Formats: sequence, structure tokens, C-alpha cells
Amino acid sequence: MLESTDFNARLKKKVPEQLPEKINAQKQAELFANIKKLLEQKNAVLIAHYYTNEAIQKLAEETGGFIGDSLEMARFGAEHKAQTLVVAGVRFMGETAAILSPDKKILMPDMSAECSLDIGCEPDEFRKFCEEYPGRTVVVYANTAAAIKAQADWTVTSSIAVDVVKYLADKGEKILWAPDRFLGKYIKKQTGADMICWNAYCVVHAEFNAAAVKEHKKMYPDAPVLVHPESQPEVIELADVVGSTSQLLKATKEMSASRFIVATENGILYKMLQSSPDKEFIFAPTASFDSEMRHETTCPWMKMNSLQKIYEVLEKENNQVELEPEIIKKALVPLQRMLNFRK
Repeated sequence: MLESTDFNARLKKKVPEQLPEKINAQKQAELFANIKKLLEQKNAVLIAHYYTNEAIQKLAEETGGFIGDSLEMARFGAEHKAQTLVVAGVRFMGETAAILSPDKKILMPDMSAECSLDIGCEPDEFRKFCEEYPGRTVVVYANTAAAIKAQADWTVTSSIAVDVVKYLADKGEKILWAPDRFLGKYIKKQTGADMICWNAYCVVHAEFNAAAVKEHKKMYPDAPVLVHPESQPEVIELADVVGSTSQLLKATKEMSASRFIVATENGILYKMLQSSPDKEFIFAPTASFDSEMRHETTCPWMKMNSLQKIYEVLEKENNQVELEPEIIKKALVPLQRMLNFRK
């Protein structure tokens, strides 16, 4: 299994050195107009993750596209009539779209937009890991490459991970889990399942700091704490709500509180304010999980997506996600189990 020091070294090589520059209102309006024309001309739709920047999310809404988490994005793309899907997110999301929509063209604004969990779980390493523990049901997080999903029995998102593992554990199955070790610990605690976990973490959620969250709770005693289960156990213990990005968003709509302490990526602020404009959202403080690397509440790879890159990928139709047919065939099995789990 990948050691923490090796994982950190690998991450440092992959973190983008420079993110797209901010643009002024006039340039944004021009790009909006040009992208809208290209989407219509090319029978394309824009699908964006909650963690992309506000302008991209707004554009997706204005053009009949979609904003959501990885599971919702995959469902929307597979069901939409458009023949070209522009996936504004990170690479595994584009790959998932390609698996579920093999007859469609899948474009990504930046093919080098990664995910720390994907980086931390390479196919050959994972294959050896599985061979060390034969007979276990292999459950992998959606935040993995297609080649990892192709080795799995189940794929899950954070919104259904606990339910799927409980379902398997109740049948007496032992679990091999990858890649997020903190999410794995949370699932194990919630289900009591016999689980062996891979050693990786999300660079955003792992940096939320329990001591700092406690101080915020003192400052805002009326504010419920919303935490993503990829966070460290000490942070999760302080939460009033633990859930996926969509579940945290739902909580802000349904709970009567007037303000919240939010421990997830700050791109979600756009939708939280949109659905609850009268509420206040205070992002939880972070402390460097690894002293030489600090990303606060922003995913550097999600923020590699930009309006300019969306325009260029539509104009040139490059950055197409292509997968081997055998990978698609094998990866579709655990993904389909995920999609069918709550039907």
C-alpha cells in the first residue's frame, strides 16, 4: 500500500502551480455569449460540479446544464439528449461520464484537473493491494480512475457509501475499501463492517481542524456544523450534520438555523446562498494537515476549470475523454450497481 510520505510527495508534483486568472465583467459576458452559441451549435450541454467557480455554475444554469455532485452529474449526462457533454470537474468525473455514456462525446476543459484521491490510488498499486486480501468485496469511492473502478465490485459516492457497506456487511461480506482513509473510518464506525482501508485522503477535507472548529462553535453557538465525511474523525465528531455535498446543501435548506459553520469546499457557497439568501455561511477554519502543503477550503484542481477553457474546448473539440472498451465494460458493472442501489 502507498505510504503517507510517498502520497504527499506525489501530490506535490501534481498540484497546479498557477490557476486561471480572474476576468472582468465584460470578458465574462463575452465568454458567456460565445459559449452559449457553441453549446447550441454543437448539441452540447455543460455539466459542472459544486466545487467549480461561481461563473461556471451560473453558466450551467443559464444554458440548461447541470450543477451537482459526481453521482448527480453522471445521471444527468447519461439521461440528457445532448450528444456532447462538457464536464467541468476533475478527470474521474469525465471518465465516469464516458463509461455511462459511451456513445457521446465527453469533453473536459482541462484534462490535467486531477483529484488527490485519484492521484493516491494508481491501478497497479491497487491491483497488488487487492491480491493481498483475496475474498473481500472491493468497494471503491467514485473519486477514482476508471481503471480502479474496473477492479471493483461496487462504486459508491459519499451519499450512499454507508448504506451500501451496511447492506454488504449485513450479508456477511468483508470489505476492501479505497481510497479515502477518513471516509473509510467513518463508514466502518457507522456500520461496524470488517473493513481494510487504502491510505489516501482529500487534500481539502483533511485540512479542517478540530481545535479551530471548536473555537468557531464558541463564537457562533447557534450555528450547526456541517461536515463532509472525508474530514478527520476529530472534526466529524463536532458535526451536527455529516454528509455529502448534496446532503449538506439540503440541510441548509431544511434546517431552521439562520447561519451555519460549513466544512467542505467553498465552491458550494454559490448554491447555498442561492437556495437560502437570508442565511449566513461561515466556512470552517483549516490548519495544514501536511506542513508543506495548504489548500484551505479550495480544491486547486477544481479551480483549474475556467470559462476560457470551456470556450476553447468547445471551439476545438479537443480534450476528449477516451477509454479502452474493456475498461468501460468492467467499470460499468460497479457503477451500474451504484446507480441501481436506490432505484
